[in-house]
Amino acid sequence: MLGPAERSSASPFAPSDLRAIAGAPGPVRIAGRVIDVQGSDIIIADAFARVGVSLLQGDVAPGDLVVVEASFVQDKLVAGRVIERFTPAKPKVSRGASSEAPSGETERFVLRDVGRALAARARAFALVRSFFDRRGFVEVDTPSMVPCPGLDLHLDAYGVADSPHWLITSPEYQMKRLLVGGIPRCYQLARCYRRGEVGGRHNPEFVMLEWYRAFASVDDIIADTEDLVRHVITELSGKSEVLVEGVRIDLSAPFERLTVGDAFARYANVSADEAIAWATDDEDRFFRVLVEDVEPALARLGRPVFLTDYPAPFASLARLSPSDPRVAERFELYVGSLEVCNGFGELTDPVEQRQRFLRDQEHRRSQGKPVYPIDERFLAALEEGMPPSTGNALGLDRLVALGLSAKSIADVTSFPFGWL
Repeated sequence: MLGPAERSSASPFAPSDLRAIAGAPGPVRIAGRVIDVQGSDIIIADAFARVGVSLLQGDVAPGDLVVVEASFVQDKLVAGRVIERFTPAKPKVSRGASSEAPSGETERFVLRDVGRALAARARAFALVRSFFDRRGFVEVDTPSMVPCPGLDLHLDAYGVADSPHWLITSPEYQMKRLLVGGIPRCYQLARCYRRGEVGGRHNPEFVMLEWYRAFASVDDIIADTEDLVRHVITELSGKSEVLVEGVRIDLSAPFERLTVGDAFARYANVSADEAIAWATDDEDRFFRVLVEDVEPALARLGRPVFLTDYPAPFASLARLSPSDPRVAERFELYVGSLEVCNGFGELTDPVEQRQRFLRDQEHRRSQGKPVYPIDERFLAALEEGMPPSTGNALGLDRLVALGLSAKSIADVTSFPFGWL
């Protein structure tokens, strides 16, 4: 939104400008869309604000685009007259049932307040950049089209037509190459693409915040994550708590930490040894218990939880724990029922990484999934020497949804899948 000082002197004010000039002497001109008419009283709106005007002259209808001149009387706009009126061919301003898809752009962005959510989203981007800039990180921009999109069994990439390339599912490989190249701290707000992920918490195209730190521990990156999540949510919401599916989550206290083994033992009556064994012997059972027993229990705790020390088979890019090689230095953060991020102590051994990639390829082949090539440039970078590092990947759309108490990430993105 442009502030009044940045507006051309010849152009009218938008409804979202009026807070800064409320009570100004003399008539002012306001331009926007009419969303309601009650006799001589009308409401003019843009995507960010609404203003009521009492008309003395001029006829308008819901859906019209108008320029109105009016004067302030005790912070109310009165004695209005219509200067210009543009009547659309097919105005769409009816609200309809909240469960129905919006009928048009006006209903989506103005009447359902998605426009205001987009303004908050822009603020979240600024908060993230400020957070990392103050800590000496460099914002980077890596390619969206790559020859190797990754080999995670659960992630499928979108191919690029007439090209041996795919759209990225994550910028991880390229950002780690930057660590090798001597950039000790970097972050990126990357647009990523994952096939088949559609729903209230997933969109095939989304923004991933990834950051990496050379010569840093998992404790360091967890501390970054806690500070960042608390900062962004409280700045967006103005509160130190957030409501997730009816459960109040307190952000003011230190976030909980719990190993995967302890979580299975505490909430599913499954020993840590058995849970770790399932990762190799019965993967489906592991994830069924995680989803049906562990995650609902984490959601009821009332504060965010870092789930740490994932079984090694579920962490192809993470280094093994020095205290227990059956588990890896991988963590996820849950805010209520919502998984927000996925972080690692990064594997730097090129020989071990190649072996894991080969296993991942075979796993994908056995499941009938596309088998993507191994990123040889990434492995060559590891051979050159990557410093011991940690990194994290955080879904920014989910973080914004938490800060605004939105039920779906579709409510905080401009054009979600299905609205194109």
